[in-house]
Amino acid sequence: MPRVCHFTGKSTRSGNSYRIRGRKKYLGGVGTKITSCTKRKFKPNLQNVTAMVDGAPKRIKVSTKAIRMGLVVKPQKRKYTWTRKQQQAGQA
Repeated sequence: MPRVCHFTGKSTRSGNSYRIRGRKKYLGGVGTKITSCTKRKFKPNLQNVTAMVDGAPKRIKVSTKAIRMGLVVKPQKRKYTWTRKQQQAGQA
């Protein structure tokens, strides 16, 4: 399963990591310089969630932003106790 959000499509992005050296001008220096530049990865904050997908519960990877936006619909909590309604349905 790839590292991609099921709803928003967020995935791993690439960028640069800069190493900076020197004293800033406003602090009395001659300015900062970039001494090295290497590639890095920006990974999305993905969570494994059980959600309702096409009417059935399914395990999917979802970004935390999608969870906060309310795009994830979680299945109902399972009742582990024997209720009167279940007993009446079993007799009928």
